[in-house]
Amino acid sequence: MDVSKKKIIIADLDGTLAETKQELSEEMGRVIGDLLRYIDFAVISGASFKQIEGQFAKRVKVEERFMSRLYLLPTSGASMYRFDGGRWIELYAERLREDEKAKIIASINSILKEPIYKKPDKIYGKLIEDRDTEIAISALGQDAPADLKKAWDPDMRKRFVMKAELDKLIPEYEVMIGGSTSLDITRKGMNKGYGIRRITETLGYNIDEMLFFGDKIVEGGNDYPVKLEGVECINVDSVDHTIELFRGIKARLEGGA
Repeated sequence: MDVSKKKIIIADLDGTLAETKQELSEEMGRVIGDLLRYIDFAVISGASFKQIEGQFAKRVKVEERFMSRLYLLPTSGASMYRFDGGRWIELYAERLREDEKAKIIASINSILKEPIYKKPDKIYGKLIEDRDTEIAISALGQDAPADLKKAWDPDMRKRFVMKAELDKLIPEYEVMIGGSTSLDITRKGMNKGYGIRRITETLGYNIDEMLFFGDKIVEGGNDYPVKLEGVECINVDSVDHTIELFRGIKARLEGGA
């Protein structure tokens, strides 16, 4: 991995930087803080801004003067925030209209039945969440324990079935598999590839200056559009794997390689 020409690291959140819906570990918070001393860093996630801020941003261990190098792109890149003057500034947001939200939610409710979806004995928190720029489904509920989420659909087969049905019902919208139990729905084209293009337009980086880390860089996964944009992508299989790779990058940046 040649990082000498890279100017920004971009990463997925759940399954890449942290366990699903869990706070960043102390170790990950430190290593990302170390990277921010040398290079810009952006997170693109299907999660809401509030969730990314609490789960990720508040756990990064770095002096405030380096926080201006950090960018958050919630809801699969449909919005972007930058830390400036001690607070997060919204750079853009592609919000869904109320009629769009109603159509998406109605379509979701129409597939939440067997054989497409088997309702679990217990739902933990919200099953459907309005994130303003995105509607998300969490098959076990937003607050389900991490071990249950990991076990529910490890090969994504259940969600591919749900996605196929939603693609028929709302073809004008983007339906993406994210997290470990989630489907994220935005306007067509409002995916992580769109987020990459907005990074290029808003921040001025070229594609070859970006390096992306994700755990779903497969067709149908919500990281896959980044690969289609031509960004150099590294698929990780665990949070520990990401930490190991970040440590290697830190060492190269410290050495000027």
